[in-house]
Amino acid sequence: MAEISAALVKQLRDKTGAGMMECKRALEEAKGDLAEAEVVLRKKGIASAAKRQGRAARAGAIGTYIHPGNQLGVLIEVNCETDFVARTDGFQELVKDLAMQVAAADPKFLRREEVPADLLQKEKEIAGDRARNEGKPEKVIERIVEGRITKFYEEVCLYDQPFIKDNTLTIEQLIKTNISKMQENIAIARFVRFKVGETAAAAATEEAAQ
Repeated sequence: MAEISAALVKQLRDKTGAGMMECKRALEEAKGDLAEAEVVLRKKGIASAAKRQGRAARAGAIGTYIHPGNQLGVLIEVNCETDFVARTDGFQELVKDLAMQVAAADPKFLRREEVPADLLQKEKEIAGDRARNEGKPEKVIERIVEGRITKFYEEVCLYDQPFIKDNTLTIEQLIKTNISKMQENIAIARFVRFKVGETAAAAATEEAAQ
C-alpha cells in the first residue's frame, strides 16, 4: 500500500475536523482515496455519536439568520453539554448553518414524532390514492406509500432534511458528525421562522373560510 503523506492527512483533518490519527487510519482504510476516507470517518462518527445522545445537553446558543432584504428571519436554539463547546467556532458555525437551513428549507416540525397523526394519515391516503390513479398494482401500493411518506418527512421535518450545503448528509447526520467531532451531545431544541406577510395572509385565508 502506498505511504499516506502528512499533507494528505492534514487535508482530511482540515476538511473533517477529526484527529490526525483518525484521519491517517481512515486514509489507510480507503487506500489513500480522500473522498472515501471522508465517508469512513463519517460512518465512524455517526456510530460513536449514538453513545453520547442520551447525555444531558443544557448549554448551547441561540442562532439567528436574517435573509438579505429583511423579509425572512430565523431564530433557533441548539444545545450542547458545556459552555466551553458552545463558545467554540465549530459550534457557532453549526448553529449558523442550522439557522440558514431553516430559512432555506422551511421545515414545519423538528422530528418525525412531532407530525400530527391526522396529518400523517391524510398524507398516506393521498399517496395511496395517487398510486392507484397511476395504475399501480395493489400489492406494491404499500411500499410506494412508505417511500412517499419518507419523502414527506424529508420535506417537513428538520432532522430528516438534506443539508443545504451537502445534500449527501441529512441534518441528523450533520449533528451526529459534530457530536463525534466535539465529543459532546448536541441537539436542536426549537426553532421559529418568520416571513413578512405570513400572518396577514393566514388571517385573510381564515376570514375567507368563515
